[in-house]
Parts: sequence; structure tokens; C-alpha cells
Amino acid sequence: MEIFSALILAIVQGILEWFPVSSSGHLSVIQRLLGLDNGLALQVSLHFGTLMAVFVYFRKDLVNVITDILNGNWKTHNAKLGFLLLTASIPAAIAGFAFFRLFDGLFSSLLVLGFGWLITSVVLFIGSFTHKRGNRNLGFGRAFFIGIAQMLSFIPGVSRSGMTISSGLFFGMDEKNAIKFSYLLAIPVIIGANLVTFGNRTIPVEYLFPALLCFILGLAFMNLSFKYVLNNRKNLRWFGLYTAILGITAIIVSLF
Repeated sequence: MEIFSALILAIVQGILEWFPVSSSGHLSVIQRLLGLDNGLALQVSLHFGTLMAVFVYFRKDLVNVITDILNGNWKTHNAKLGFLLLTASIPAAIAGFAFFRLFDGLFSSLLVLGFGWLITSVVLFIGSFTHKRGNRNLGFGRAFFIGIAQMLSFIPGVSRSGMTISSGLFFGMDEKNAIKFSYLLAIPVIIGANLVTFGNRTIPVEYLFPALLCFILGLAFMNLSFKYVLNNRKNLRWFGLYTAILGITAIIVSLF
């Protein structure tokens, strides 16, 4: 039964990770409904599966970034992208290592989840109403601000992709580049979460198959989201409406 429940969570994670609705928030609620107590270890394992999906899907971009940086070609577009990702990762790295366990404990509060989803809803609506201003280049200051927005996603119910994509759109990025930057920015966050949770230990064997399922579903739904769903910023309003309904429902249930 526990393995079956883990597979359900893997399906949810593999699909929802690529949409701005807080997959971690959904996992927390489903774990509560199923009576599971796998906690953070299972969630981090599932995120590892989606991390591998990012590596495979954006493998060419990652190879180009690493190659140019290692070869000292720091003025190229690829090298700048790498440095921008490192800059945007700083706020989450500081907050994650300092308060990771605190944020983990907050996932047990349905009230906190509800307010987190409402925050996500507001940010998504703001992002959906921004106007296209061409393909504006992202500077280090703006990248750092996107990193701050990502840091807020440690709050249960606040969507990481929702915060980072909306912030990118607000700063004038087009949809494609905002989504790509958001997905690539997940790499250092997930790696950091694995280090904090497992240290030098490997992922528990019983979580390997759910992580593999996350990887397979992640590739399919990342492509769907990247090419057909989030490529139009107006679609963020539908996710904003969905997270608003989730947030209000969670708050009402937690109070009564």
C-alpha cells in the first residue's frame, strides 16, 4: 500500500512540477489524505526524478553553458546564462541551508498552504497582465530579484515556477526565455535540497522507482508545458484561478 501511494505521489509530481500550482503543496495534501508520513525524504526523491528530466530536456543548453565557462569564454550568451543562474540561486541557497527544516515543518499546516496558494494566485495574475516588451536581456540585478522570488517559494503553497516565470515576464522576458530560465533555475535548488536532506547518503531504494516514474512523466509534461501551455502568458490566469480556489478551500477547511 505504501508503494502504491508513493506511485500516486510520483504521478502528481511528474505532472504538476511543470505548472505553476506548487507541486509540493499538492503532495503535502495528498500525503495527508492517504495518511502517509514519508515527509520530506519522499518529496525530495521525487524532485530528483524531475531534476533528471530537466537535465535531459535542456542538455544542449547545459552543455553549452558549462563548456563556455570552463573554456573561459565568459562573454558569450551561454556563459552569461550560467552566471545569471548562479546569481539567481544565491537567495534560495542562503534561505534553504539556514531554514530548510523550518519550512519543512510548515507543510503540516493547511492554513499556511492556503495562504501560499493565494500568494501564488496573485503573482500569476500579475504575470499574465504584463505586456510583451520584446526579448529584453536579463541583467544580474534582475536575476537576483528573480532569485528572491524563488526563495519565497519555500513557503508551502507558493509555486516556485509561478514566482520565477512571473518575475521574468515582469522584467520584460518573453515567455520562452522566462520558462527556460525558471526550469534551469530549479537545478541548484533541487540539488541543494537533496544535499540537506540526504547528505552523502543515497536516495532510499524504495523511492527509486517513483523517482524514475517522475522522470518519465516529467519529460512528457515539461515539453507540453514549455511548447503549448505556458508559451502564452495569458494562460497563467487559469492557473491563478485554480490556485485561488485551492487557497480559499484550504483556509476554510483548516478553520472549520
